[in-house]
Amino acid sequence: MSLYPDFLNALRNAGFQGDLTEVMSDRMVLATDNSIYQVLAQAVAFPRSTADLQRIARLLTEPRFDQIVLRPRGGGTGTNGQSLGAGLVVDCSRHMTGILEINAAERWVRVQPGVIKDHLNAALAPYGLFFAPELSTSSRATIGGMISTDACGQGSCMYGKTSDHVLAVTAVLPGGEVMQTGAHPPEKLAGMPGHAGQVLRTLHRIATNQADLIAERFPKMNRSLTGYDLAHIRRPDGRIDAGAVICGAEGTLALIAEARLNVLPIPKQSALVNIFYDDFQSALRDARVLAAMGATSVETIDSRVLALARADVIWRDVAVFFPDTDAKGVTLVELTGESQAQIDASIARLQAELANRINGRRGHSLAVGDAVGRIWAMRKKAVGLLGKTAGPKRPLPFVEDCAVPPEELEAFIAGFRAILDAEGLEYGMFGHVDAGVLHVRPALDLTDPAQEPLIRKITEAVHALARQHGGLLWGEHGKGVRSEFVPEVFGPLYPFLQEIKRAFDPGNQMNPGKIATPDQSPLMQIDGVALRGQSDRQIAPATRAAFAPALACNGNGACFAQSAAEIMCPSYKATGDRRHSPKGRAGLVREWLRQGGPEGRADPQFEAEVKTALDGCLSCRACARGCPVHVDVPAFRVKFMESWFRRHRRPLSDHALAALEPLLPLGERLRPLFNLAVTGPGAALMRWLGLHHLPVMPALNLRRALAQRGIRTVGTPLPDPATSVVIVPDAFTRFFEPQLVLDMADLVIALGFQPWIARYHPSGKPLHVLGRLSAFRRTARRQRACLDRLSASGLTLVGIEPAVTLSYGDDYHEALGTPGPQVLLPQDWLAGIADRIPQLPANLLHATLLPHCTETTLRPGTGDVWADIFARVGVTISLPKTGCCGMAGTWGHEVRNEAISSKIFAQNWAQYVTGTDQTVLATGFSCRCQTALRAGVQISHPITLLKTCLSAR
Repeated sequence: MSLYPDFLNALRNAGFQGDLTEVMSDRMVLATDNSIYQVLAQAVAFPRSTADLQRIARLLTEPRFDQIVLRPRGGGTGTNGQSLGAGLVVDCSRHMTGILEINAAERWVRVQPGVIKDHLNAALAPYGLFFAPELSTSSRATIGGMISTDACGQGSCMYGKTSDHVLAVTAVLPGGEVMQTGAHPPEKLAGMPGHAGQVLRTLHRIATNQADLIAERFPKMNRSLTGYDLAHIRRPDGRIDAGAVICGAEGTLALIAEARLNVLPIPKQSALVNIFYDDFQSALRDARVLAAMGATSVETIDSRVLALARADVIWRDVAVFFPDTDAKGVTLVELTGESQAQIDASIARLQAELANRINGRRGHSLAVGDAVGRIWAMRKKAVGLLGKTAGPKRPLPFVEDCAVPPEELEAFIAGFRAILDAEGLEYGMFGHVDAGVLHVRPALDLTDPAQEPLIRKITEAVHALARQHGGLLWGEHGKGVRSEFVPEVFGPLYPFLQEIKRAFDPGNQMNPGKIATPDQSPLMQIDGVALRGQSDRQIAPATRAAFAPALACNGNGACFAQSAAEIMCPSYKATGDRRHSPKGRAGLVREWLRQGGPEGRADPQFEAEVKTALDGCLSCRACARGCPVHVDVPAFRVKFMESWFRRHRRPLSDHALAALEPLLPLGERLRPLFNLAVTGPGAALMRWLGLHHLPVMPALNLRRALAQRGIRTVGTPLPDPATSVVIVPDAFTRFFEPQLVLDMADLVIALGFQPWIARYHPSGKPLHVLGRLSAFRRTARRQRACLDRLSASGLTLVGIEPAVTLSYGDDYHEALGTPGPQVLLPQDWLAGIADRIPQLPANLLHATLLPHCTETTLRPGTGDVWADIFARVGVTISLPKTGCCGMAGTWGHEVRNEAISSKIFAQNWAQYVTGTDQTVLATGFSCRCQTALRAGVQISHPITLLKTCLSAR
């Protein structure tokens, strides 16, 4: 079909400045959101400006393009397919991300639609202001998406919905006219020209003539009816505002180009009271009592969600506030105020109430200061955590945002649970009990055709139950594919929704099938749109199991966060291309599996696009723990690469990197030749091979230096485990940083042990990253046999390089099917013998520690362990939140990755290693190499500083 290619060509000829693509991988990444659906669009546009949006809208109404439809998209985190559908995706999140104006005095801000909510609040924080509507996806949700779904969440009873803070919207109407929403006096509408005038007159007529019916039909709830909000077209002063219908319209009326938003002062003080209950229904019952006590927000979490949170990396930040492990429900009550005295008084009132052990109360804890933010971060992550369950059944969002009057919530949830229990389903619950909204996700396996009909059966039952209790099927996450229920809910008002749709979009080209149609064309239905699970049925069960980390992705989009403090995902943050995110890569591999990729049946062009996306992965493993459902991209990346290179020739750089570990002992003996090969004249050859910035071997002879200290290689007989520590050398520190190995040995001696060196054997880590899995398994077996022999005798084994040391326990286990040898990281060994580290007086030395990203991911709290160790010797350690340095083992040494590697370093590490007088430490060899390369700064491993501290006493 040439219609969409012709439309894109016409856009280019009209001067479109953004990006236009029909590439399969681009379209596939945008074919899903956080819902159960998947719909592949024909093309994607990434506009750069309002002018680009006008170019799209003008062409849209030309007769030759009257069959073109648009699918406006925000952050892609919708749970009901709001932005999905065939047509042209219009995605403003790539380029239209400007914060255009901040007026702190008048408390408003003007932004483009692609601005991420958390980024906006970071920019407002220096002014003491914030954009109030809160939502769990704030790290990646865009303002345009928030407006389009009228988003809200925690704290909505205090702060309202997005629409309550939208002062004006700059909207581009079909045909290209720009409309400025705001308050328009009715007497001026008659003479208003153009498309905007027609729209406003239509709105005025409906608001005037149907005022009584609107008042009768619209529920009196905090959440009410989002989208086409007839109740608020007419402002209290009688003026007409089109923003009331555009907010929550899900892109069915216009394209959002800019927004002017109301912002509020950040509360000066806050506290969080966490209350524990015997059962979840008791928590719901009690919530009404608590909400009446002036709380800013009241949230409840059930035991299932709590259990998932306890198993996640985030729990270590909040565990102290949740000591009651037998509680079956927890309610979080937030209190805010302008003074400590105000907060103290609020806490005292609440604690006096909680002294009454009623409604199943078991006790409570109090969090203040930074702890409040940490607990809310855990609560936000709960949305994604519900997708992380064992087995094929996954909690799914399709009836998860019902809203009822708060006084009806307990009875409604009892009925809801009865519906799910009757089907024998498991589920998790959490939500905004003060607003009458609870998120419920039943667990289904949609690769099983027998379970698919439950989507309709449960939805219809829950819809009827919500109506019975005076509520709605949708209270927070929009209508989307559930639009089939709109005519019933709006009843006699639905024809007026259709009239509004006709006024804005007479051709039904703006996200058709959602909310309302301008004619009798159908609305989308919950079982009339393709499900991801339907497509996944094409994948053989064994293949699904082998690539489980890819199929685990539920689309929550946590990997779309772009803050430097977020460890995930460095390649996405550097490129801004969603194909280079964990969600993007998982979606592409998923489609490759559906096409029969492992058997060589995938479309060659698409398979090459998947390869390109996976080439950009640094294998830092941030996604393996940072993603709520643990979408481990490196785990399925290596399997894809193994399959790909069965049918394609490997580049020369792959062969060179694969030979690195085995050839280094020879390189050490021929050190001058080795260094000549990687520097000077040899550098050109290396670059031709696809490699650059390779490290040189220092002149220090490690064997001789160890012998001078009386340190021997472990042989037979084995040393005494009680007095010995075996240092397991890795290729990087052994041959390129031998002084660090000596520092480790000296440290072992200083702490009263005899150091030994394990015989050097390749670890296979480069082979694993390259997808040479057969060779990796062979190498791993050899190394494990050697290390198991030592470990079995009771010897303590300590590695230095985090990526290699962790590989023994992680990659070896996965590849060989049994647990690998226990090789400790230095800090873990030191923590176990902390009583041997002398307690030294505090000194003025402060150091910044930047752990290896894989270490941070797989060993949460590793920085804190180092900080405790250094505190014993009087050194204060700061631990800034940062991600990957951009080198990631050998990835940054490949020429093709130069630009991205440099950008990642600039985004994540540069601020901590340049322009500072503080000592900077890094645990990763590649991190120290990258810092020397990009910043010209030599930084040390913590071992070196600790040895120095102990030597100086």
